[in-house]
Amino acid sequence: MSDKEKSPLAKRFRGFMPVVVDVETAGFNAQTDALLEIACIPILMNETGKLYQGEAFNAHLEPFAGANLEQSSLEFTGIKLDSPFRKSIAQDEKQAIRKIFKALKEIKNAHGCRQCILVGHNAHFDLAFLNALIARTNSKSQSPFHAFSVLDTASLSALAYGHTVLAKTCKMAGIEFDNDHAHSALYDTQKTAELFCQIFNELPMLPIACETQTDTNHDEVL
Repeated sequence: MSDKEKSPLAKRFRGFMPVVVDVETAGFNAQTDALLEIACIPILMNETGKLYQGEAFNAHLEPFAGANLEQSSLEFTGIKLDSPFRKSIAQDEKQAIRKIFKALKEIKNAHGCRQCILVGHNAHFDLAFLNALIARTNSKSQSPFHAFSVLDTASLSALAYGHTVLAKTCKMAGIEFDNDHAHSALYDTQKTAELFCQIFNELPMLPIACETQTDTNHDEVL
């Protein structure tokens, strides 16, 4: 796709479509600990060049066979694995992630983007669990995400607001944040997406960056 055919969103992020991702887990080790919730929200651009949240895709996941479950992590997130409601909606990892990937690919293609880039608050934590999930489910060919590049709202928040904690940064930015809903993958993703959009919408690109935004080398990595 030539530069002239690229959408403004694709041009803004060098062919990438930002997708905010948050995971809730049963520990900190992506290789051994269960991934229990995942939520993804694509970031889109309106006709005036402002970023906004697209449709959210989320799933409660069944722990993979042999997964480690740290009780302290379950207590921290408040996830109750034996909850009748959770049992009724929890999905198989492979089925859930491939459905999400399919939806994201359709949106990515519709906006002329070549790949998704993960946006997260302390993003490499989320990426590690996402990549482990991709490996477990043999979904590499289905994944629309760049394997290692991310956009981190903790770093962006340090630049824009001088703080890195999501809840505190949201409040500093004038974004409502309810701690009673925190540590839900969907809620945290929505708030991270709102923060990401606000930072980019309030801090536009420098003129020199706009003038040099002509990179068309699809083999280059961030």
